[in-house]
Amino acid sequence: MGKTLTEKIFDSHRVDEPFAGTNVLKLDAVFCHEITTPVAINDLVARGKDRVFDRNRIKAVIDHVTPAKDSKTAEQGKIMREWAHRHKIKDFFDIGYNGVCHALFPEQGFVRPGYTVIMGDSHTCTHGAFGAFAAGVGTTDLEVGILKGVCAFRTPKTIRIDVTGKLAKGVYAKDVILEVIRILTVNGATDKVIEFRGSVIDGFSMESRMTLCNMAIEAGGTCGVCMPDKTTAKYLWPFIKAKYKTVENAVKDFKKWHSDPDCTYDSVIKLDVSKLTPQVTTGNKPDQVKAVTEVKGTKLNQIYIGSCTNGRIEDLRIAAKVLKGKKIHESVRGIVSPATPTVYSMALKEGIIDVFMKAGFCVTNPTCGACLGMSNGVLANGEVCASTTNRNFNGRMGKGGTVHLMSPATAAASALKGEITDPRKYL
Repeated sequence: MGKTLTEKIFDSHRVDEPFAGTNVLKLDAVFCHEITTPVAINDLVARGKDRVFDRNRIKAVIDHVTPAKDSKTAEQGKIMREWAHRHKIKDFFDIGYNGVCHALFPEQGFVRPGYTVIMGDSHTCTHGAFGAFAAGVGTTDLEVGILKGVCAFRTPKTIRIDVTGKLAKGVYAKDVILEVIRILTVNGATDKVIEFRGSVIDGFSMESRMTLCNMAIEAGGTCGVCMPDKTTAKYLWPFIKAKYKTVENAVKDFKKWHSDPDCTYDSVIKLDVSKLTPQVTTGNKPDQVKAVTEVKGTKLNQIYIGSCTNGRIEDLRIAAKVLKGKKIHESVRGIVSPATPTVYSMALKEGIIDVFMKAGFCVTNPTCGACLGMSNGVLANGEVCASTTNRNFNGRMGKGGTVHLMSPATAAASALKGEITDPRKYL
């Protein structure tokens, strides 16, 4: 009987099975940020266990409130900073070098096919785009990971989504994942891995694959995964070229992680996206999704382009195409946050930052702040935001605020009209 990608990773990383179905896995990387890690650090210190299992396999960043906005967030940063220096964490990204963790860490080559990764952050599932098993965990698991380099997981089942057809103009990875979540519902993939397959996925860039996997958690998924291929190898080439003679050699090696043709899936869903149109969320759950044509005209107060879902250079390029030579509506404020310093630099060199600024957008430093209503774009009570982020929970971006999730193209078009707008006429 064949095995799925996830089953192969579990088999290669299992160090113990204390109970049937419970797997203690060796970790290739433990990612940390300043919102969830300080709690773990303080508890380890209190227990007399202020140690790290491997300073080279722990990657840390201050990314949610940066620079600090008040004494509390300054203290969180201080705890993280002092811990990283105390243990000589090589890859610690402080202010000036920091970016949104789930964009920064792949960009730095910290995720590879076949890896196991944990972080105290639900959107760690993003990294499955590289053919890795990556999951968000709670404080106790994070502490054990930091201290021992292991984490326990139940054996997950896998849902396979075959995405075929050809995407129409104005339809992007964000629209595809919103449609997938609508189909699965917010609980449909609980304790399962979502495996994205099919010709559409094969044609996606790594940025688009990360957008898909990033939102697997919104359907309850433990992780979203894609099969590592030539696109993966080219993205990682600066970091793996010492190991492989050619990209083709890397691709050949990556295939050992691919799900076998005769593996067993919990379910298989066929999704032809040829007729898919731009999608947006309504209500307060990520599975409350409608075509943009059904909700167009909804008045907006803020447009936000950024986050670990859609703040990469591909996303900014798409939005800039819509905005170039135009001004955003006077009734809205526009905010864009490039996900990393590298993305910011690329956008600056390509003239994209200039396009945003001339259109009337405020361009901020790389940060997660607005996405979870902590800084750099918090909503007031009763305000409505068109956002390229990943959650539309009640009050997510500010108490009493409403969030509509959409692609960068739809967000940019909506900025021009001051209301939810179909982006296709601007492309």
